[in-house]
Amino acid sequence: MISIPQTWLVITTLLYYMINGAQIFETCVIIPKWTASPPESFQLLKGKYGIDLKTFWIWGHSIHEITFILAIVFCWKTPLVKGWLIALFLAHFAVRVWTLLYFAPNIIAFQKMANGQGEISRLFIRTRLWRNMNYLRVGIFIAISIGQTILCIYSCYMAPLVRQTR
Repeated sequence: MISIPQTWLVITTLLYYMINGAQIFETCVIIPKWTASPPESFQLLKGKYGIDLKTFWIWGHSIHEITFILAIVFCWKTPLVKGWLIALFLAHFAVRVWTLLYFAPNIIAFQKMANGQGEISRLFIRTRLWRNMNYLRVGIFIAISIGQTILCIYSCYMAPLVRQTR
């Protein structure tokens, strides 16, 4: 029987995989297109029908972060799981702050450039740096989801076995 803390741990891990799947798709399919040869490749970002994924990312991350916090709250009485969940949440939070300080403002600037606003200097270098830093960011998010998976396996399979042997 799966407990309430285990349920929230599994829910947040599955939602993290959903977010990671979207990030991997965006990183492999969409980002290479709009970073290929700026400003010409910015056509994907141009106009009122240009790609704009901020609504998805805002809702997706918000829902996941709520479940992440709920998992921490419900796993509070399981010291090992709680400690690792807090560490993973802090890593996640650090990457989200990095996203808000670097990635979001730059993609907004790139979208403005696609629509004829803003400065286009050093555009090739800026888009390459953004794309390459995004690889690192997605890798960190994947590492966090692997950590969550390990916690799920421990919590659902290993911890009950440890309790039974005591």
